Amino acid sequence: MKTLIIFSIILLTGCSEDSTNTKVNDDNTGQNSDGWLIPKNEVYDGGPGKDGIPAISEPELVAAEEATWLSDDDLVLGIKDGNDIRAYPHQILDWHEIINDQTANHSLAVIYCPLTGTGIGWNRVIEGSETTFGVSGLLYNTNIIPYDRETESNWSQLLHKSVNGNLSGKPAETINLIETSWGTWKASYPSTKVVSRNTGYNRSYGDYPYGSYKEDGRLLFPVSNSDDRLNLKERVLATFIGDFAKAYTFDKLAEHDNLIIDSFRGLDIVVTGSKEANLMVAFQQELDDRTRLDFEVVENDLPAILKDKEGNIWDVSGTAISGPREGEQLQTITQMMGYWFAFPAFYPEIEFFQ
Repeated sequence: MKTLIIFSIILLTGCSEDSTNTKVNDDNTGQNSDGWLIPKNEVYDGGPGKDGIPAISEPELVAAEEATWLSDDDLVLGIKDGNDIRAYPHQILDWHEIINDQTANHSLAVIYCPLTGTGIGWNRVIEGSETTFGVSGLLYNTNIIPYDRETESNWSQLLHKSVNGNLSGKPAETINLIETSWGTWKASYPSTKVVSRNTGYNRSYGDYPYGSYKEDGRLLFPVSNSDDRLNLKERVLATFIGDFAKAYTFDKLAEHDNLIIDSFRGLDIVVTGSKEANLMVAFQQELDDRTRLDFEVVENDLPAILKDKEGNIWDVSGTAISGPREGEQLQTITQMMGYWFAFPAFYPEIEFFQ
């Protein structure tokens, strides 16, 4: 606990203009400069060292009604894997950043970066071998660099691939997670399980470890590109196709009556949710059988959020919960919520829905 407190102090005092952040060099990585797919002089040592921020494996889960320490406004990352429904609270992830879990159909690593506010799931089965992920302690564009424990390769969360080591260039198999408020998730899926505070570690889970970072205009580490079209830490939904990204805001969603029909890199997508529910998700308009659906918003009837002219009702996870296609799933697009500044740092040509 003492080490973690010292680390937090280092982070919170290391963001002034005259502070010096530690860049990675050959001595503390064991890699030559050309061993990285990203500029090695832009990879920073975050302070606590490898596994200094401990990832969680096999988390203890409790019923929603037992998570009395969570308020309705607290953010969670949720997954609905058939009837297996789980929530991973930011309160836990702020302190651990990675949770290695096993859901009904997925060997799942929840990868979360509190400095960029970005969370996504990765498949832990890589090239036929199951692994777990840990926190390397390194950062690129102030974003987490996880490592896999099978090969010790380093990965970039926001580039969705390994950037150093034996698996360098290997893309991550992403599993979209739904970021929303605990109140919205619980109302959508009352039977959800949630990660318990009984993690095996002594952490102040009710306290945010980075002070006023969420609200202020500071960054703790440099980024290679900035974009002032939005406030630095406005939460947006970013969608990804290959090396391209496009962002959506809650304000633009509200202007379009909580339903955006858009085209991105030739793919027709629908973005829905609401600012009130603290929920924004994207799906493809075209189904697996190439049927293109026209959607309308379902208001105030969670988990239902969309309906179509065939008479299907679709829930937050993109599952048809009634109608002729009941049980079918909308095709997804890789996506994650996060602070606006994080996405132009990795995707300088990022599109912004206007």
